[in-house]
Amino acid sequence: QLQLVESGGGSVQAGGSLRLSCEASPYTSRLNCMAWFRQAPGKEREWVANTSYGGKPGYADSVTGRFTLSQDNAKNNCYLQMTDLKPEDSAMYYCAARASYCLGSGGYLLSDFRYSGQGTQVTVSS
Repeated sequence: QLQLVESGGGSVQAGGSLRLSCEASPYTSRLNCMAWFRQAPGKEREWVANTSYGGKPGYADSVTGRFTLSQDNAKNNCYLQMTDLKPEDSAMYYCAARASYCLGSGGYLLSDFRYSGQGTQVTVSS
């Protein structure tokens, strides 16, 4: 059974940076769409970013210009580089993936993905 494992979370001050990693194992087939979601205490889970077929990754408005999603297709890994972090970015971050492509960005729910990880905590202090 394929598993996704997130890492790279931690505590930083506002304005700092973190790089989250999502590693899928074992490699059984290519994951053509990988995404990140986050959930803060007391709030709904929200979509953050996803890879998109034939185009650039899509991002939530709240992170556009600050977060960068990249994917290593050979390893079914993806990364979320987060810069200029703000206290409102504090949340549990979850990686999700599926074999089928994502067409466009946004509007995805975690349930749209076959695989998801246990999450990695990001805490940003002011």
